[in-house]
Amino acid sequence: MAHIYIFSPSSAVRDKAAFRRGLKRLKAQGHAVEVDEAALASHMRFAGDDATRIAAISRASASGADLALISRGGYGLTRLLPALPYKQIAKAIDGGMQFVGLSDFTAFNQALYAKTGRISWQGPALGEDFGPEQEPDDIMQACFDDLLLEQGEGTGWQLPKAEAERAVRASNAPLWGGNLSVLVSLLGTPYFPPIKGGVLFLEDVGVHPYQVERMLTQLLHAGVLAQQKALLIGQFTRYKLVPTHDKGFKLATVVAWLRSQIKAPVLTGLPFGHVETKVLLPVGAKVDLVTEGRDALMVWGHI
Repeated sequence: MAHIYIFSPSSAVRDKAAFRRGLKRLKAQGHAVEVDEAALASHMRFAGDDATRIAAISRASASGADLALISRGGYGLTRLLPALPYKQIAKAIDGGMQFVGLSDFTAFNQALYAKTGRISWQGPALGEDFGPEQEPDDIMQACFDDLLLEQGEGTGWQLPKAEAERAVRASNAPLWGGNLSVLVSLLGTPYFPPIKGGVLFLEDVGVHPYQVERMLTQLLHAGVLAQQKALLIGQFTRYKLVPTHDKGFKLATVVAWLRSQIKAPVLTGLPFGHVETKVLLPVGAKVDLVTEGRDALMVWGHI
């Protein structure tokens, strides 16, 4: 049984039913679930005004929980980055607490690593992953359980056949990334970690492939991509192509273009993003990445 603290650092929770289902499922799994007093607050599109959400992050850090889990993503964390209680968060992590989220939580992950060097996680959110009407995805649930049991030391996935020919090896590389839109919004700020020799993973939702390429171009021109040992492409979902306009331009086109621009290997198929099946990824951890045929394996050891 773990002590899980639920807080809302970004957008307001609109799907209260999913929120309640998520709480019920975590409690049914035997966890002690503590809900922040402002978890269901609402101010415009946010889960409370900036001060309310900063206070929620502070309470999460001081809760003594094993894991702090966001209720949902959305938008709002980038507004808070100058005022986050970094020392308090770092102290909580040093004491064994794990902070987990995705999407807008990418801003938290990157800023925390840039400011303190501490590891936090890209993973599920309460409503999206534990709150749907159907049961949570087995792989996501297993990865979540491994984190709580301190047994998760890596992950693996299967590559497309076309990527089986090139053997990839990367060692002692900082793992970082998350949502592409949020990551690019931090470029040029103190909250964008200057990582060299890293493994960068990316995902997004509701973003057309040309917009994905435009953001990748920004990272390319800023010199970020050339400094990485590998790029991992997660799941890019919920966008709509326009056949009469795109005329064959699709996500695969973007990936092919990206490979022509950088020397680092670009691997696809990472089970992560706004999808049911997702692994948990430690932002800031040193990883070893290896591929053999279609099998990709990434190991970070005990955290």
